[in-house]
Amino acid sequence: MKRHRKIETVKVGNALVKVYTRIKRVKSNGGKVFKYRVHEVEDWTAGPRRLRSFNDRDKALKEAERIARQLSTGEAIAAGMRTGEAASYGLAMELLRPTGLALEVAAASVAKSFEILGGDYLIDAARFYAARRPDLLTRRTVAEVVAELIETRRARKKSVRYLNDLRSRLGRFAKAFVVDIGTITTADVQGFLDGLKLAPQSVANFRTVLRTLFSFAEARGYVFKGGNPVADTEEIEARGNGAIDIFTPAEMAALLKAAPAAFVPVLALGGLAGLRTAEIQRLEWSAVDLAGGFITVAADKAKTRQRRLVPILPSLAQWLAPYAGQTGNVWQGTLGDLEEARGETVKAAGVPWKHNALRHSFISYRLAEIQNAAQVALEAGNSPTLVFRHYRELVKPEAAKAWFAIAPEAPANVLSINSAKQASA
Repeated sequence: MKRHRKIETVKVGNALVKVYTRIKRVKSNGGKVFKYRVHEVEDWTAGPRRLRSFNDRDKALKEAERIARQLSTGEAIAAGMRTGEAASYGLAMELLRPTGLALEVAAASVAKSFEILGGDYLIDAARFYAARRPDLLTRRTVAEVVAELIETRRARKKSVRYLNDLRSRLGRFAKAFVVDIGTITTADVQGFLDGLKLAPQSVANFRTVLRTLFSFAEARGYVFKGGNPVADTEEIEARGNGAIDIFTPAEMAALLKAAPAAFVPVLALGGLAGLRTAEIQRLEWSAVDLAGGFITVAADKAKTRQRRLVPILPSLAQWLAPYAGQTGNVWQGTLGDLEEARGETVKAAGVPWKHNALRHSFISYRLAEIQNAAQVALEAGNSPTLVFRHYRELVKPEAAKAWFAIAPEAPANVLSINSAKQASA
């Protein structure tokens, strides 16, 4: 089979459009027949070699004439442009070529986006949408994710009591929302929490469990990254009096005794060094110098973005000693895992959780112990004025002595659990 190629040119004004025709010679019923098929049209308004196929020569020539007229009109407009305008037009066309959009279509889209967004936020809006495209999420109902979460925690040997708590609280949430978990908003969760006819502490516990559920969903692609709707719900204060809550030495001793091994350093670093929870989550064991007696909180890991050295007091050194030589992050789980460990600990210890009480306790007892607001502020990463204003006279020196004497149960204990109870009585 032989193929021939023929070129025809359509001209309108100074605009030229070429039509390429392929001729195929084939045999039919013993004879020879010529078939003409337009292979492509060069349309330089949309970039070189834009392919448009036709089976009819006349249709192809009409299309070429239409394109040539568009080109001719564009040339007329371009002829009236100033140098800068022509350059802008040319650049705009170059930028649009990969999209296949005509200039007027792109301009209309930008203008409408500007109107909708109230300003030049089109790129920000595109990035926001790209990170939250629903078609990129794996669809799961709330009930399906709850079942998967519980099965995962069961496989990780979580306690029966903890699993039953998940089933109870999350089962209630799943009944209220028989929908795709990726569609639930902060307003939905806040409405659910507000509708619970329970004590503030119970509502706070519900919020913790729901945050765990959505953290689990986020990690598995059922909710977009950064889209945990519980994160922006109102935090529930169990006491609601605005006072700074602290733990007693007896309560701290009970928490440390009941905590899983992986959670002990979190409690100890918060209550005996004053580190924030977020700082502990970012802290690595390489920054904990037991031999040198200091913890380095790097600027990129501190809330204040300022590097600080925190002394490792004797009681803290005893709690951290079993972890000497470990590498990686001090807390290797997610925030949801941390909240789960905390929930298990307070239940086992029989001690109600108090918001930010570990850090508040450290600052309060440390100030009572050394009577130096500037030093405490330096260790805690606060201002001396704030420390003096909020933590002065919260506890007595005797209680501070008991707090910093809490140590693991061992022959060398400075203060046993029973002694802690007596000291805080």
